[in-house]
Amino acid sequence: MTPLIESDEQKALRAAVAALGKRYGRDYLTRTVEEGRQPTELWSEAGKLGYLGVNLPEEYGGGGCGITELSIVLEELGAAGSPLLMLVVSPAICGTVIARFGTEEQKRTWLPGLADGTRTMAFGITEPDAGSNSHRITTTARRDGADWLLTGRKVFVSGVDHADATLIVGRTEDARTGNLKPCLFIVPRDAEGFQRRPIDMELRAAEKQFELVLDDVRLPADALVGDEDAGLLQLFAGLNPERIMTAAFAIGMGRYAVTKAVEYARERTVWKAPIGSHQAIAHPLAQAHINLELARLMMQKAARLYDAGDDAGAGEAANMAKYAAGEACVQAVDQAVHTLGGNGLTREFGLASLITAARVSRIAPVSREMILNYVSHQTLGLPKSY
Repeated sequence: MTPLIESDEQKALRAAVAALGKRYGRDYLTRTVEEGRQPTELWSEAGKLGYLGVNLPEEYGGGGCGITELSIVLEELGAAGSPLLMLVVSPAICGTVIARFGTEEQKRTWLPGLADGTRTMAFGITEPDAGSNSHRITTTARRDGADWLLTGRKVFVSGVDHADATLIVGRTEDARTGNLKPCLFIVPRDAEGFQRRPIDMELRAAEKQFELVLDDVRLPADALVGDEDAGLLQLFAGLNPERIMTAAFAIGMGRYAVTKAVEYARERTVWKAPIGSHQAIAHPLAQAHINLELARLMMQKAARLYDAGDDAGAGEAANMAKYAAGEACVQAVDQAVHTLGGNGLTREFGLASLITAARVSRIAPVSREMILNYVSHQTLGLPKSY
């Protein structure tokens, strides 16, 4: 059984994070974007309060909880209008992988800083010709004595300009079969041959996107995270939390949009009545709220399964949660903007910028079409079309 009713501790966490988010809000995040800087004040305070590392082991400075609790943190910050994208990357993906598969030295080196926010780590998997298809990744690592040499390219890597290191997904050759298998490497930001170039994005966000070039980056043997032969097991230890956290990001954004629309619909009066009294306004907002709640239920299921150690079950649920949350978020933002009419496109109300941001939840970190492929052949047993 997977209980979906939150415990008193989880409810208290949700309330506390919501209060923190409210003190910062959408205006704060918009201002940081306009000033071209990071939301360092919010990140730092969230770290000091223990929210950033709530999923990491207590013995390394974390909260000893799970992705369930970390998704609550991101959702509530998003619902307040100030989500932190690097929560998806640094503690959820990188922190989880290191906590599960890292050496004792890697855990001592990285987890305390990731937990309190004083250190961050980016994650590089997507490639120009492979997308996020781990079977077509061409970034390769080969042995050179006791070291590794890492060569390849990555795109759409978030926050690498401020990260202390990047967890790179590469491939090594299986000595027995000669086949390439995925492996993960910690690449310091100042490693020789590690180059980054900003990608000019139409989407405005505090976290910038980068293309990475790895030109024979020399790494010590201990840069490899986990067992060289573990392959996909270690990779999906990070990708399942990524999908769950992306769902939390989308749900929080959708909740923020609906809240702003409901406030407007209560106050905006036309023909002597609030526009929210008209079913053409009220019903679509009610539908958006219902869909967000349904997506949250699947996200909670995925998080509980993951925290319980059911990687297979969590993989299926995490993909479904990400799909449902992306669709619900796009619908919620669209309806919120439509409710406000022309005002929905003004800076004053802060909804127009969410139109582009909401679309990201359908695209990243895996497209909705690839999720439908996964569900159709993994869950339903239908033959592959590719």
